[in-house]
Amino acid sequence: MELELQTTAADSVTPTAIIPRLPLWIKVITLTSCTLSILGSALIIGTFFAWKDIRTASRRLLVILSLTDFWTAVALFYGVYTDFMDSSVDCIVQSIVSTFMGTSSFFWTVSIAIYLYITIVKTDTQLAGSLTKYFHVVSWGVPLVVVGCAAGLQKLGYDKSQVSVGWCWVKLTTPDNLLWMLLTGKLWEILAYFILPALYIAMKRHIYAQGHTQDCYRFQRSAVAAMVKVDRKLTFIPLVFVLLRVWSTIRFILTLSGSPAINNPVLLVLHGIGNTFQGGANCILFCLCTEKIRNKLLPNMLCGPRSSCCSCQGAACCSFLRLKLLGPKYVLQIEANGSVNREDEPLLTENH
Repeated sequence: MELELQTTAADSVTPTAIIPRLPLWIKVITLTSCTLSILGSALIIGTFFAWKDIRTASRRLLVILSLTDFWTAVALFYGVYTDFMDSSVDCIVQSIVSTFMGTSSFFWTVSIAIYLYITIVKTDTQLAGSLTKYFHVVSWGVPLVVVGCAAGLQKLGYDKSQVSVGWCWVKLTTPDNLLWMLLTGKLWEILAYFILPALYIAMKRHIYAQGHTQDCYRFQRSAVAAMVKVDRKLTFIPLVFVLLRVWSTIRFILTLSGSPAINNPVLLVLHGIGNTFQGGANCILFCLCTEKIRNKLLPNMLCGPRSSCCSCQGAACCSFLRLKLLGPKYVLQIEANGSVNREDEPLLTENH
């Protein structure tokens, strides 16, 4: 079904455009992605409050990020389900919520990377902890100011699904829509493409260098395996972020160039999944791919209903990788489960 969209006198664009409604199968896929992200974010938050031994400073930041991803997915779910065709009140409200939470999510993602970088590479946990309050100021404050100004100036609303997949964002009928698309998401998204890989590559290099300075890694298979897991996670975090968000950026560029490819069904699906699945991706990385939490969630699948990992696979499987402060540097060590203080352990360590 196609609807003819009329522009108003206040709109500074020309002609009437005929925009097709979102195909049902694309809506179903995008709604499914939203649902998985909601569930994944809820699982991260729920496990944090359920188990005291994983309530570290870095995971607390992850919980805050998951809150933004949760509400972003909820707002986008409503937008995709409704499939707006004009700037109604609920369209504008949905745009405000999803834009604020989505922009905040970018800032919290980078904040966590900075926190881990300072903790692992600079080995300054006090500095990392002291920055938390500034993370809150920036990650909540900047989106609040930007979205508040955009909403106050009536820049948010229906965008003809040219830079979205059924939900509302920035009105494309405003003459300065490029500026507001950048300020309400695209600028921070593009910056994150460069900042995140740079920080995580620096962490990978530091961990690799520290590992080679310790003779124990040359002889302990469990240590090598743990190191590989952390190294893999450091690779996947920025890679997953880019793979999820790049489709949104591609459609943004195509929109600016006036290309008809913005309505390509495959690109629409990838964009829909990419913008809605961040909470689900974080759940996979930091819950399902983290041994300690996975063992708590799925004890029967791993070792049987009444067995612990230690009893069924030997003491080696209860070792974990952690960063330990020795003098001015952190070094990687394998230690027995339960014998150390977990207060300041980084999010990436395998005991989480």
